[in-house]
Amino acid sequence: MLDLSSLALLLFAVFSSAGGQIMLKHGMRAAATAVEQSGGSIALRAATSPWIVVGLVVFAASAVAWMSTLARVPLSVAYPFNALGYLLIVLAGSTVLHERTSVWTWAGSLLVVVGLVTVMAGQQR
Repeated sequence: MLDLSSLALLLFAVFSSAGGQIMLKHGMRAAATAVEQSGGSIALRAATSPWIVVGLVVFAASAVAWMSTLARVPLSVAYPFNALGYLLIVLAGSTVLHERTSVWTWAGSLLVVVGLVTVMAGQQR
């Protein structure tokens, strides 16, 4: 069973990873648009984009948090929480980035959450 500090660290790792991915996607979308409009190198645009730089920093922080989590929590408990990150990214992609999602995407996301709940229920025994 997870203690509160381990759970908080695990959730921080998952949420910051998802947040970093959303920032990276937003920054790359903006970089691609800028290159289409005025030319140049997409790599240079990405390297100088605040969204990309901050996204990489947040993603790096999530990696450190994940490594710390793995030192404290069994992998069989920690890894299913990555499924929560998938749900967060689908949700943020739909609401923040205005990406299209299908009913199948939402149904699959619901199944992922059911799987996470199932794993956590098994840990309570």
